[in-house]
Amino acid sequence: MRKVYVVQHSYEDAEGCDETKFIGVFSSDNAARGAIKRLSLQPGFCERPDDFFVDEYEVDRVHWVEGYVNQFYTPS
Repeated sequence: MRKVYVVQHSYEDAEGCDETKFIGVFSSDNAARGAIKRLSLQPGFCERPDDFFVDEYEVDRVHWVEGYVNQFYTPS
């Protein structure tokens, strides 16, 4: 089973909107954490260093298996 590690930087802004930045996909948890360490020194990220997230995913597998409902669209 092959895995990848997805890094994002995500937080809720002052107006209550989600702010999410996709950082990248890495081959190991160590590589992902190394990217976070480097980026946490950069403008914008250094003000919010605790808002990085690493998610582990198995390759070649569907991870969203349910449908979804859009509150702004109702199918006819």
